Amino acid sequence: MKKITFLLAATIFFVSAKTNAQDDANRECQIKYNLFKGDYQSKKYDDAYPNWIYLMDNCQDLSVNIYKLGSTMAEKFKKDPALVKRVFEQRLQYFPDVDPAKVHSDYAEYLLENKLGTDDEVFGLLDKAYKLDPTRMGVKNLYIYFQGVTDRNKDTNPQLVFDTYDDVVESVGEKLDGYAKKILELSDSTRVLDSREKSNLKAYRTNSKALGQIEGGLDRMISDLATCERLVPLYRRDFEENRGNVSWLKRAVSRMFYKECQDDPLYAELAKAYAEASPSPEAYSFLANVLENNGDSKGATEMRQKSFDLETDPLKKANYKLKFAQAAQSRGQLSTARSLAREALKFNPNSGKAYLLIGRLYASSANNCGDDEFEKRMVYAAALRQAQKAASVDPSIYSLASRYIASYKGSLPTKKVIFTASKTIGQSYTIKCWIGETVTIASSD
Repeated sequence: MKKITFLLAATIFFVSAKTNAQDDANRECQIKYNLFKGDYQSKKYDDAYPNWIYLMDNCQDLSVNIYKLGSTMAEKFKKDPALVKRVFEQRLQYFPDVDPAKVHSDYAEYLLENKLGTDDEVFGLLDKAYKLDPTRMGVKNLYIYFQGVTDRNKDTNPQLVFDTYDDVVESVGEKLDGYAKKILELSDSTRVLDSREKSNLKAYRTNSKALGQIEGGLDRMISDLATCERLVPLYRRDFEENRGNVSWLKRAVSRMFYKECQDDPLYAELAKAYAEASPSPEAYSFLANVLENNGDSKGATEMRQKSFDLETDPLKKANYKLKFAQAAQSRGQLSTARSLAREALKFNPNSGKAYLLIGRLYASSANNCGDDEFEKRMVYAAALRQAQKAASVDPSIYSLASRYIASYKGSLPTKKVIFTASKTIGQSYTIKCWIGETVTIASSD
């Protein structure tokens, strides 16, 4: 009996000792954490560092702030790559459910910027982030991820590339539309902006410009892959399986429209299926183009109007008008295309794409709008003015507009050509044919 009593007492003693030790450890962790956090917030990083390391070694699951704040300690204060990697890896180990997509994305970005990981390691992290929640990834990382998807699948699985492209572009597009609405609101000439609104407007323009560059890069990346020769058999293969899939139909008909694959019968089939599956303004806008291509101008006009009337968002109305303008351009109806682009500008005065389209319409007519070199080259002055307007009102396409500006400037008449035509730089000149715009004479040199 005495033996049993002794064993019971010993067991209680050891359990109690263990519990007390654990309590002491937890108490020490909390003390160290409070000291670390206080010093960190006071920017006393030298004092904060020993307590932080203690937390990293002994209190890994106490608080996610050990890693949120610790990343700054490792990156900015210690500048220790090995320590930074440890912060990321421990956070993913002990707090796997706290914003994991962003953590994977940020980790990949750090490895890439500091050349600490292989391409496969970086892509693996971005792939995890994308599959968890692509909205938590930075736009730059989305671009890098899409590049990795393209490089790895363009020859073996182009559909995956297209699907990823659509996901990324839609994400970027939503952000751009949000900035566009804010910029349009704050650009209202009747409003007097306070200092905060001015600061916000500057930020919206800056972010829109950066996003536009990403969008342009994505388009260039996929342009060689997304050809009609690739798209038609791919969509033909998967059409029946996706006849009722609104998202798939929308993406398929959109890509065929913008890649100018509208002559293929599949485009009409996709547009009709999209309109049946989703009787929406956007679906009707594609169907209008089918009717026009089939020679039913009256039906196309009615369908375009139906699409336009059903839409309530001014920016989307502008986009539909622009889409109609692009379709008219593809049919060689240049004057109609310009009129539609100008209508788009009534709903979104900051639509740089509309101005650029008008500029391209003018540039494409250079050889047909003059009798000599001077007259033909002056057409580029009208195109240049449109591109400059695009760059000034729409930061999202500033980079693209700048390339057009450089091209159009280089195509203006030289001083010699201007002199030979008995004209003077700075004079007004009215361009012939359907353009009919008055511009100021300028030279390329």
